[in-house]
Amino acid sequence: MTDPFIGFGPAARTKVLVLGSVASLPEPLRSLNLEHVSPARLQGPGISQRPADAVTEESRRIALLRRWFFARKPDAGFVLTDFPATLLQAKVFDEWLEARDESLSAVLASADASMPLVEYYRSSGLLHETGVLAVS
Repeated sequence: MTDPFIGFGPAARTKVLVLGSVASLPEPLRSLNLEHVSPARLQGPGISQRPADAVTEESRRIALLRRWFFARKPDAGFVLTDFPATLLQAKVFDEWLEARDESLSAVLASADASMPLVEYYRSSGLLHETGVLAVS
């Protein structure tokens, strides 16, 4: 089996987005010593509150991920799941990457991934669609 991360440089710096189900993560990605991040993990258990409206919930999710993104070391790799979940979030995330002069290594999409997001990342050339990840 060939290494799907060959050409990415140090594995610790690999930055990957996972769109859709995380059950489809390739085994080499699961075994990398990278921070696996999702909004649900960052939020953790909290005090039970009234359900927020969709706009408020979207703002909270973006703020939560923004704090994580800008607090981490710039060269630290990660596997990010459940974010971005919308085109707005994808565009915001792109702005964060640009602000820190960073780029993604790849985007993986499962069969249940949002089609607008799949098309967005396909057009950027980052979407993984074959057995070997494409280098950005």
